Amino acid sequence: MENKQAGAGSKIKNIYKSDRHMWRLIIIMILWFVFMAVTKFSKFYTVVNFQTMFAQFPEFGLMSLGVMVCMITGGIDLSTVGVANMTGISMALLMQWASGESQELSPIWILIVFVLAILIGMVTGAINGILVSKVHIPPILATLGTGQLFTGLGLVMTNGSAISGFPSTYAFSINNRVAGIPVQFLIFVVVAIVMAFLLSKTTYGKKLMLIGTNENVAKFSGLKVDHILIKTYTLSGICSALGGMIMLANYNSARSDYGSNYTLQCILIVVLGGVSPNGGKGKISGVLLAIFLVRALETGINRFPQISSYYISLIWGAVLIFVMVLNYFTENNVKLFSKKKA
Repeated sequence: MENKQAGAGSKIKNIYKSDRHMWRLIIIMILWFVFMAVTKFSKFYTVVNFQTMFAQFPEFGLMSLGVMVCMITGGIDLSTVGVANMTGISMALLMQWASGESQELSPIWILIVFVLAILIGMVTGAINGILVSKVHIPPILATLGTGQLFTGLGLVMTNGSAISGFPSTYAFSINNRVAGIPVQFLIFVVVAIVMAFLLSKTTYGKKLMLIGTNENVAKFSGLKVDHILIKTYTLSGICSALGGMIMLANYNSARSDYGSNYTLQCILIVVLGGVSPNGGKGKISGVLLAIFLVRALETGINRFPQISSYYISLIWGAVLIFVMVLNYFTENNVKLFSKKKA
């Protein structure tokens, strides 16, 4: 009997060790959903609440996917919010001009706006990639600087105020639902599938891991590291621009300081999802689960009126530090255990 229990215990440990980051997220999510069921069941477990969640998280979820690929290379992208807001402001001004006094926008114009937004994301991301790969500026400084630059451009274009009054057709199109599923979520799913394909089914994903593990080895292996880094930051820029377009629809306005807490939130999600800040390690499945968990946590916290929304950033900062400390001790224990075993 004891042998069977020991065997079952060892199997559970092995399953947990196979992907401890994923299982940690699943356990936290189960505990949180049970807690919400006990405390706020009628307010949390509603169709409208979950539809709202799936409509809101794609904006920072898309930015998190961009941060993920950069962090896998051992870098980071802190310009995501700046790119998102500048893209949203630019496209809001364009839609105001295109609609004129009619305040109506054709489906063709909505498509054009999205294509132009992607182009803006490509250009801004490529700038980050060139600064990191060609000019050899550390990613944290390069993207912090460009993030402030893009935010400043947004301030100049708006004079510090919000841009509104553009055609409601755009917000209506993006805030619509297809078979009860928010359009924002469908956009996020398409991007997530493309990213998953690139990371798992192409050589691009393996190259990212190799660069993140050891950039010098990657260079000696014949990889065009500069080209791959530019491509990676360009991909992050596209994700940020699309996130900005969803923010534009959700807020029905554009401003240079929207989503100011998303930078911290994106980093938290990526680290929580199992991506190593040192690079060379990470799975998109963990990041996707972390995106949903963070949204569920924030939505649940908002169901308690006695907890001020001002505490959200404090909570995310504390959770980020806790996760990084936990990862440090977990990885060190694993290394120590493997050395003793050897």
